[in-house]
Amino acid sequence: MILMLIALAVFAITYFLIITEWINKMLAALVGGFVVILLRVVNQHTAFAAIDWNVIFFLIGMMLVISVVRETGIFMLIAIKTAKLAKGKPLNIMILMFLATGIISALMGSVTTIMILVPIVLLIAGELKIPPAPFIITMVIASNMGGAATMIGDPPNIMIGSATNFSFLDFIINLTPPVLAIMASSLGLIWLIYRKGMKVSNERRAKLMEYSETNLIRSKKLLLASLLVILLMLLALTLQVPLQLETATISMAAGLSLVLIGSRKKVEKILVNDIDWITIFFFIGLFMIVEGLVATGFIDLLANSVTTLTGGNAKYTSLVILWLSGIFSAIIDNVPFVAAMIPMLEKLGASMPDPSQVHPLWWSLALGTCLGGNGTLIGASANIVAVGIANRNGFKISFKDYTRIGAVFTLNSIILSTLYIWLRYYL
Repeated sequence: MILMLIALAVFAITYFLIITEWINKMLAALVGGFVVILLRVVNQHTAFAAIDWNVIFFLIGMMLVISVVRETGIFMLIAIKTAKLAKGKPLNIMILMFLATGIISALMGSVTTIMILVPIVLLIAGELKIPPAPFIITMVIASNMGGAATMIGDPPNIMIGSATNFSFLDFIINLTPPVLAIMASSLGLIWLIYRKGMKVSNERRAKLMEYSETNLIRSKKLLLASLLVILLMLLALTLQVPLQLETATISMAAGLSLVLIGSRKKVEKILVNDIDWITIFFFIGLFMIVEGLVATGFIDLLANSVTTLTGGNAKYTSLVILWLSGIFSAIIDNVPFVAAMIPMLEKLGASMPDPSQVHPLWWSLALGTCLGGNGTLIGASANIVAVGIANRNGFKISFKDYTRIGAVFTLNSIILSTLYIWLRYYL
């Protein structure tokens, strides 16, 4: 119990430092991670083993891919085309990017999509001379929503699919309908929140519409090679189960291939300028801190309390899991939370007379963890990666700036998910 309290205290203090931004978030996370070891909450071997190297190397691999693709000029071309399609109107651009992010995230994963699209919206905002933060925040929200719709969109869904043997189609049938409804309602929230604040001069819009796209592509040969590698990467990600390859291996293979093809003489420059080490080490520290909560039994205690609270009633258990996972996924990484919840749901399924009664519980867990990640700046990987890209480009998005918007969308998402679970499975 003492170790559990220490783990909770370290987590709370680290979280406070991240929220207040008294110190750099990477420094806060790493200090917290090693304090957990020094206070013997977990030993070094356990803490290091808790680091999800699949996530770490997946991020590094994608950063390598983006670094090389950026050199082709395709991001600038897409940025100008998108802005012109929206006629230079910021609100229209935001809506287009929101929809594009949600759709692509369902197919490519939320983190991958954010890495590709955030640099594009930064270019658009730069051309229009407007702050990029509102675009980035709404795109992050869309990425987590889109990621919730399919089995490969977000890590929690991949874990649930592995534990349950649900098919790719099962996820689409059960999760895509509520996600579509949530995204549609979110467009209304975007209009309510940003309709008056997104202004740009007619002169700036006119200048953008006249922008020539003729010479934006710097290397057609490298662009073709990049598109081929990305296509193969997406195919491998889609078929990763039969291929028996982890996402890190796939993304690193793609990233290293592109560096060999197009940037083999710029490796030092890429490592210094294009790999977001702040974000990478922040994740490492966060994994170590959360392992303190897992190893001391706090997450298990939380999961088991659900069963006690609901008395094993499937309907109420589903709704409690939805809200509990939504709340906790906003403040701790959703991967260890899902890992702790999976054994509990498996036990519930084994104790139920009809095994199919446990199915809505899995969908509640998937919706809660994926959508709850929108609640705060550290709720999901995509959030942290997006803010890291913005910060590296000179645009600061604080914990407060993100959370005051993300919390609104999360509350809306969880309420609609509650209605969906209730109406579809228990009415």
